[in-house]
Amino acid sequence: MRHTAHDEQDDPARDISPHKSRPGLIRIWRALFYSIAGLRAAWGESAFRQEIALAAVLLPAVVLVPASLTQKAMLVGCVLLVLVTELVNSAVECTVDRISLEDHALARRAKDIGSAAVFVALTNLAIVWALVLADVLL
Repeated sequence: MRHTAHDEQDDPARDISPHKSRPGLIRIWRALFYSIAGLRAAWGESAFRQEIALAAVLLPAVVLVPASLTQKAMLVGCVLLVLVTELVNSAVECTVDRISLEDHALARRAKDIGSAAVFVALTNLAIVWALVLADVLL
């Protein structure tokens, strides 16, 4: 089969970062350190620290709740969802600020949407915890 310049332009493998081509365990090992660096960076955000404090209270409390394993998984999952959402929101904010610090409607919109995502995750946490506690305590 004869390859043309057009075929090379359509090759998605050509656009892959050389950093993504690391083999199995090496990639996983490096990803661990990138993740730790990300958590350290997020620690600089007061909202993330507040949500970690909330998780530090709620996660141990799961052990005390007389709920089924499925309900306990839901309680843990919604706490972790808040943390994940805050991490993504912080990443969006950093990216927007990296591009430009000037006030722009799209930058504000991106930050507002990220903030709304955290709000939805926190609302989900409150609803799930309230429903599970009502189910097991009432």
